[in-house]
Amino acid sequence: MFIVEALGKALSLPSVSQNWLLTKMKKLKFKSKSTIGEYIGKKIITINSFAALFAILLIFVFIFKEALPIFYDEFIQEEVSVEKMIFKQSFAEGRDAKFSWQPNSDNPRYSLLPLFVGTLKAALIAMLFAVPLGVGGAIYSSQFASKRMREIIKPVIELLSGIPSVVLGFFALIVLATFLQNSFGFTYRLNSINAGIALGLAVIPIVFTISEDALISVPNSLKDAALALGANRWQVSFTMTLPAAFPGIAAGIVLGFGRAIGETMIVLMASGNAAIISENFGDSIRTFSATIAAELAEVVFGSAHYSVLFFLGTLLFVFTFLINIGGDIILNKLKGKMQGEQS
Repeated sequence: MFIVEALGKALSLPSVSQNWLLTKMKKLKFKSKSTIGEYIGKKIITINSFAALFAILLIFVFIFKEALPIFYDEFIQEEVSVEKMIFKQSFAEGRDAKFSWQPNSDNPRYSLLPLFVGTLKAALIAMLFAVPLGVGGAIYSSQFASKRMREIIKPVIELLSGIPSVVLGFFALIVLATFLQNSFGFTYRLNSINAGIALGLAVIPIVFTISEDALISVPNSLKDAALALGANRWQVSFTMTLPAAFPGIAAGIVLGFGRAIGETMIVLMASGNAAIISENFGDSIRTFSATIAAELAEVVFGSAHYSVLFFLGTLLFVFTFLINIGGDIILNKLKGKMQGEQS
């Protein structure tokens, strides 16, 4: 301000011109600070984004590096190879070849199929349990519940996501397993149904939250048009709102399935950890993630068993990545189809 006054006196400017010059300098100063702040903010956001991608890449590189000896190390290949992990192997004369996971025996066996079947069974049961409840709860909360009821339902369901998975696993181990065995007469107390239902409790909040957001985001103009044509609320919800929100609902289902595939503590505590291949959902199972969690702490560093566990981690990473990529492709196609129909 003093500089402006001195400059105005030196140039013999009137007071009005001095005020105008002062205002322009203040605006220029504010604009300069705003531009600098915006530039710094953009750079920070960009750095954070690339840092997250770089961290994920480093995790994958580390896991894959530890699993590489399976492909080239002759000492490890004497005990395990990709062929031995995929196909049936016979480890004793007079016995039929079979799939078996027994890494600590005299003749170690590392068949992946029992673990894959167990992982798939637990995830499928979880989705069969979580999708109807999650999507149904989202439809009721967004379309039929009163505002007060919605304010109660939404926080309560989302509160499930804050419960640690070890607590859900403990609940399934102590309470749910006993209830299911007494109700259905399962031979094994810890089985795929017990693990799947407990896993579904962890998936419900994901499916519910994303589905409800998708249903709420449907334009009111579509609902009003259907109501004006004489449709009731049920018809509007299931013939207009639900199809329009289907891409978002599918996104919640895909993310929930990814969570079910990678969950560890629940299946570790509630599945029985028996690596067997069975079509009976009442039998115990063993998953990829539970195997890594149970065996990695006691494995010998650099051994064949060590490399196999990291190979399991690589498979989990790849499976999750492919699920997310496949889901994204399907969602984009659904969005394009729905937008074409609406236009």
